[in-house]
Amino acid sequence: MTEASPGAGAFIARGTPLGHATSRRPNHRPAELRRRLPRLALGLVLCGVGIASMVAADLGLGPWDVLHQGISRLTGLPIGMVAILVGVVVLGLWFPLRERPGLGTVLNVVVIGVVIDLTLLVLVTPAALWVRTSMMLLGPVLFAIGSGYYIGAGLGPGPRDGVMTGLARRGIPVGAARALLELGVLVGGWLLGGTVGVGTVVFAFGIGPLVHVLLPRLALADAVPQPGTHRPAT
Repeated sequence: MTEASPGAGAFIARGTPLGHATSRRPNHRPAELRRRLPRLALGLVLCGVGIASMVAADLGLGPWDVLHQGISRLTGLPIGMVAILVGVVVLGLWFPLRERPGLGTVLNVVVIGVVIDLTLLVLVTPAALWVRTSMMLLGPVLFAIGSGYYIGAGLGPGPRDGVMTGLARRGIPVGAARALLELGVLVGGWLLGGTVGVGTVVFAFGIGPLVHVLLPRLALADAVPQPGTHRPAT
């Protein structure tokens, strides 16, 4: 599924996505998980509902979800299940890039796809254009709020962000890599029958500013390593 920071401005100056450095062990301690997991879960659910709202509106999706919808229409698999399968494939690219996923990375792959399919069991495409437009506009807002919670939980970035980080560490500019990748999945999804429309434009240009505003307000501070657990390099 499309992630919070695919083109969403959730990268710090070095080209590393927010939430990536914080996927280190201190944030995964039991005491930290008790306060971070509920925010992570809430964020992923909101992201899934936001995507489902845009799917039901049928006015265009974000680039990755255009691909997911195209594959869904080609294979007959539910779009959420396709998103999970694509996420697993993308996550597999982390290993040759030597990226380390966090708990949030794995849950991102599974939870958003499940929520999309469950939400679409009750959402239908309305006949009235103004209702469809409202649903299309609501989608990126819910997704941005959800992104602020799940990235801000500091338990790992989404799978696609890890690929971008790995490429950046090998000297490939994040912006260029992301633009080419998302253009590729957008065109590929469109050729497979995914919906490209005004919602695609709204998502592409709206999600970045929304996450930029919301993330600092929803993020938790990183956990401090316990004394004696961090050893200087020798």
